[in-house]
Amino acid sequence: LAGAINILLVFSYRHQGTENMCTPCIAQDSGMNEIVLPLPDDFHNHFRDDPSLTSLVAGHVKQRFGRCLAMPNLAPPVTTAAAAHSYHQRLLSSGLEDGSVDLVMTLYLTDTTTPKDIVECCPDGISVKSGAIRAAKLYPAGATTNSAHGVKNVAGLYPTFRAMEETGMVLCIHSEVPDSDVDIFDREAVFIERIMVPLAKEFTKLKIVMEHISTEGAVKWVSKAPPNFAASITVHHLLYNRNSLLAGGIRPHFYCLPILKRETHRVALLKAATSGDPRFFAGTDSAPHLAFRKETECGCAGVYTAHIAVELYAEAFDQAGALDKLKGFLCEHGADHYGMERNETRCPDERVVLKRSRVGVPKVFNVDGLPLKPLRAGEEVAWSLVREGP
Repeated sequence: LAGAINILLVFSYRHQGTENMCTPCIAQDSGMNEIVLPLPDDFHNHFRDDPSLTSLVAGHVKQRFGRCLAMPNLAPPVTTAAAAHSYHQRLLSSGLEDGSVDLVMTLYLTDTTTPKDIVECCPDGISVKSGAIRAAKLYPAGATTNSAHGVKNVAGLYPTFRAMEETGMVLCIHSEVPDSDVDIFDREAVFIERIMVPLAKEFTKLKIVMEHISTEGAVKWVSKAPPNFAASITVHHLLYNRNSLLAGGIRPHFYCLPILKRETHRVALLKAATSGDPRFFAGTDSAPHLAFRKETECGCAGVYTAHIAVELYAEAFDQAGALDKLKGFLCEHGADHYGMERNETRCPDERVVLKRSRVGVPKVFNVDGLPLKPLRAGEEVAWSLVREGP
């Protein structure tokens, strides 16, 4: 009875009702058939900067999310406040002019980013909280897509981090070393020791996010880290392990960075996401690439999930028997860490309704006549979704 009451407090609902190569690695469900949530947040999304591709992403995002953190790794990257505001306007013109999604912008950090660059993101010269630019992204140089202009000397940016701490800007980190002599499956663990441990000693008030964590070690570190640290988790890292990428043949549309890890890491990530711990929240890292850029001799890293991200998070939490924790993970924890108003109070008349109903996923999305293959292409997702409200 207590468990049922707890679920009723979190959700409005009506009518109760093994690892593989290409299918999710978890399989059970809670019996709940409908979930009503405030508008979810996605604190990591790649909109790109091509009119047709960006419009596709925007259309999928606005069906599911009330707030979205836009990544700055364009070509050229978004390294100044002026560039971030210009990109913000381009995103609005991609189909988001109606304000249906609160676009949160990020600055791309380089070794030459200064405290002045951070202050220029503050509308009043003091705080970022009333502006569109609320975070800065640290890409280790060479770690992932369009990261060549990223950071080589993290300690050299400590004065800039101080300015971020003072203005309320969040530091988002791609937490992998790019060193060629470090095994790709170990790069997150090495980054924690080299970079995160010193950061935790040096900065006690700067809000820091380890983005898209992918290992049990990262879960353990964040769980014991000071309260100014948190982590985002993608839905593909919750549902799939490296067998999906490598067993029985290479499947390039599962290739992402951080790379999918072994099953023990997926289980640890799922346990963290469904624990109710406010240090863990949703960041899809949805990253669209045209099929020819994935299906090639040296394919791009990135999994496109914006078209079914919330549905897949529901699937993962459902199969873990933790739907009562979905609201916190999708709608509360991230906003709280970023110091933002929750969508439940910011736009209380809007919501998403998830129903247990299998829905087919298109084999491709057409982008100017070229195919983009999404996650679950030609397959099904276990939940349908509708956004409701004015």
